[in-house]
Order: sequence, then structure tokens, then C-alpha cells
Amino acid sequence: MSETTNPPLLPDALIERAARRLKVMGDPVRLKLLNLLRVHEELSVQALVDASGQRQANVSKHLGIMMREGLVKRRKEGVNAYYSLDDPSLPGICLLISNTIEDTETASE
Repeated sequence: MSETTNPPLLPDALIERAARRLKVMGDPVRLKLLNLLRVHEELSVQALVDASGQRQANVSKHLGIMMREGLVKRRKEGVNAYYSLDDPSLPGICLLISNTIEDTETASE
């Protein structure tokens, strides 16, 4: 008889950090911006405004929140700012969220 071992519990500090990140990602506008950056790798603020349909002030506010959490990074080039994902796990997380929702919707049909 084989004995199964459970994976170790996550440390409380890691759980708290994950909860903060998920809360930041839980906003629909931020999730859309992250998804745009996942697909396009790097975009200017204006490109994010155009693609998201949000006002520039709103996009800038959400980018600032995501920068403080370490989800995105900014590169300045003259007067323009370009944003990209700052966490290599984010593309996988975005796809996991999408797949989970699609699987749940398919199962409920």
C-alpha cells in the first residue's frame, strides 16, 4: 500500500501576499490591462487607453496600483511611458483564470 503525502502548507506570509495580488488582479479593468500586456508584451499608456476603452486617468491609476504590487513595470522613452508585465508567472495565471472560467461555464451547460 502506497502512502500519499500532502503538499506542505503555504506560509502565512505567502498567503497574505497572494491574497493582495489576487485582490489587485480582481478588478475588471486591471485584469483587462494585464491581459492586453500578456498578448502584446509592451504597450504605451495611449495604446492601453485605446485598447481598453478607459480614460487615460483611469488607466494610469490602475497601472500605478499594479506597479506598486509588482505586477507591471514601466519604461520611459522621452515623454512616453511603456508598460509590460513584471512577473513571469502572470501570463500563466491569466490563462489559468480564463481556462477555469471556460471550464466552469462549459460544465454548467
